[in-house]
Amino acid sequence: MSVQERKQRKRAERERLIVATARELAEQQGWDAVTTRRLAERIEYSQPVLYSHFRGKREIIGAVALQGASEMAVAMRAATAAADGPRARVTALARAYLAFAERHPAVYDALFQLDGGLAYAQEDTPEPLKDAFAALLECLSEVAGDGVRPELFTETFWASLHGLATLTRAGRLPPEDTERRTELLVDRLAML
Repeated sequence: MSVQERKQRKRAERERLIVATARELAEQQGWDAVTTRRLAERIEYSQPVLYSHFRGKREIIGAVALQGASEMAVAMRAATAAADGPRARVTALARAYLAFAERHPAVYDALFQLDGGLAYAQEDTPEPLKDAFAALLECLSEVAGDGVRPELFTETFWASLHGLATLTRAGRLPPEDTERRTELLVDRLAML
């Protein structure tokens, strides 16, 4: 292995450590607790080392969001692959999405609430974000209905899931009714 390859590998390892530490800190204490000073202390690197990887917190949030989008896509695809029939797939998709949002609130915030400097629904949207949307679209396109663009139906269903996740987490909706809400969403919006 060349010196250059070793340097690149070490740099990639540091970057993964920064992102993992930021994510862990955000999950434990919230995104306000994530500062470059705290990250530098936790990973035992200087702040200039952090800045050599990320220009600031915004880029770190973006990196966590991209990682989270990849994980969410995997979770949704795994859930739908194990389901038999359109209704079961859409239900599994909704449950996987809501479970991801509940298990990883800081990652969910990085994806959908905070400014990570990422472009959404544009040509320059990063691949992990496109793939997460594709995971939704793959399942929902089969139930969009005649005369309805699958992308539009997917956006509407996704917005409903996001609303359920956000309102439940904020305490605006009682969590004990989450399963019933999921069933209503599948039954009424997807008309299954």
